[in-house]
Amino acid sequence: MISQRAKYALKALLALARAETSAMIGDIARQHRIPHKFLEQILLDLKREGLVQSRRGRSGGYALLRPADQITFGAVLRIVDGPIAPLPCLSRTAYRRCADCHSEKSCEVRRVFSDVAESARLVLDQMTIADAVAGNSVNGTRRPHAIRVRSARSDRAPIARK
Repeated sequence: MISQRAKYALKALLALARAETSAMIGDIARQHRIPHKFLEQILLDLKREGLVQSRRGRSGGYALLRPADQITFGAVLRIVDGPIAPLPCLSRTAYRRCADCHSEKSCEVRRVFSDVAESARLVLDQMTIADAVAGNSVNGTRRPHAIRVRSARSDRAPIARK
């Protein structure tokens, strides 16, 4: 599960991608029901990471610094929430051996969640802000109600959202 902070960061980036020039924090906060001060903190973090820029003055506000098709959901989640891994022993950026694990190679829990982590990374590292605004799926098709996760095993059916 992603944090509320990450969800708000993604909503703000999607709003900025839809804006023609820039958007005011207050407008984004009202439209997406995000606490104003919390959104300010999130946007400052995204600015420090080089994803957005701020502009002063009457036509000021925030705007994307990088093109929306170069900002992935995975990158945003790592900036805001840290590693994308359900277990510390599966993290690519913050690996930690599980204290209660005797052998990673024989751990059934790790094996199952390794597949989960790889599937999640595949989608999150390919899906861009521009794709989401356009309603595209990872494979480039428009899928407003279903996400198909490509797998090395072809016997898997698409996962439908409800």
